[in-house]
Amino acid sequence: MAFFAWSDGYSVGIRDIDEQHKKLVTLVNQLYEAMQGGKASDVLGTILGELIRYTKYHFSAEEKLMETHAYPELAAHKQEHMDLTEKVIELENKFKAGKVTISLEVGKFLKEWLLRHIQGTDKKYGPYLNSKGVK
Repeated sequence: MAFFAWSDGYSVGIRDIDEQHKKLVTLVNQLYEAMQGGKASDVLGTILGELIRYTKYHFSAEEKLMETHAYPELAAHKQEHMDLTEKVIELENKFKAGKVTISLEVGKFLKEWLLRHIQGTDKKYGPYLNSKGVK
């Protein structure tokens, strides 16, 4: 059983965004599986780096879509993105410096944050963007 299984209930009703969310779930699962399997830190670092890169790409795509359609809660949404990005970059820097290990707690934090963000903040923009013709 996957650490974080995608559910159609997580859908925001926008195909591209849902696909990006599925990719993020896959990356969180890969990180968790590597941690659980006691993989070497270089493998964990590679997966963490990919997760960070893809998260930045996803946040940018989401924000551009919201900007294009004048989503009224864009500023608050962007702030949530910036807060997580800062935390994860800090984690990556500490990991690279040998000051922190990637633990199961890190995996749980990422899973819980992503789940809360999708089901809370992201679910709010789905109907708004759908009403603007975005599917």
